[in-house]
Amino acid sequence: MPPFLAYDDKTPESFTTSTLHRAPTPTPPSGAAGTTGTTGTPLVLIHGHPFDRTMWAPQLAEFATARRVIAPDLRGYGASPVTPGTVPLDRHAQDIEELLDALGVDTFVLGGLSMGGQIVMECYDRFGDRVRGLVLADTFPAPETPEGRLARRAMAERLLAEGMRGYADEVLEKMVAPYADPAVKAHVHRMMTATAPEGAAAALRGRAERPDYRDLLTKVAVPALVVVGADDTYTPVSDAEAMHAALPDSELCVVAGAAHMPNLERPEEFNGALGRFLARVDARHRSNPNELYQP
Repeated sequence: MPPFLAYDDKTPESFTTSTLHRAPTPTPPSGAAGTTGTTGTPLVLIHGHPFDRTMWAPQLAEFATARRVIAPDLRGYGASPVTPGTVPLDRHAQDIEELLDALGVDTFVLGGLSMGGQIVMECYDRFGDRVRGLVLADTFPAPETPEGRLARRAMAERLLAEGMRGYADEVLEKMVAPYADPAVKAHVHRMMTATAPEGAAAALRGRAERPDYRDLLTKVAVPALVVVGADDTYTPVSDAEAMHAALPDSELCVVAGAAHMPNLERPEEFNGALGRFLARVDARHRSNPNELYQP
């Protein structure tokens, strides 16, 4: 059965973009599980709300020259099918696990931004033995507050009633800084307005019921990179500092001149931090390829 999610699957050998239910033929692994030839550990990137996989375009271009990079559209976003109602984070995590199984990707570095970061935490809780490194960008591990649950449910109803444009206009200069490049602003606005209201609403309802991942972070057995935009008001630097303190082995990168989407606002700085982290993960795996990871 083809994967449920639409996705990009880029490799050094051939840059192949998949479409919905069309999976590229996975490159047969050579050497360590989850790698191809002499390339680095595969990288899996999970977008936030209400975006799609194109938010990772600068990272796909930068890192697929040396490793396999996979970026799916989450259920309800981009080119993936919409499931009305409620889509909890564990459903998103199951979708990602099934996609990676279908693509034959056994081990990988897993990264996500905002809601994508919370899905990454859920994935680590479900199949952390496959994860070789975590990238948590502009996200936080705490459960929703009672007020937050009400607000997310109310926003879900608003999006269903009004569509995405009004919301996108309101939050654009919080998603990216007011001084962000106009082309970046246009890309972010375009992703938001292209999202199906039914998909966004279902994810909002599911995210309102998310669990508490704070204890999980203290038990992470792999290296982690925590990234945050210095001017992020949704997930401020203090949230990133708290995650950095909780994770047993983590690096913290605060990106100046960026708000909630530093990977798009300041791609050179974001990619620099991510590249150094990936090199560290690759070196660790080469030095001890049989190391066991117990989440």
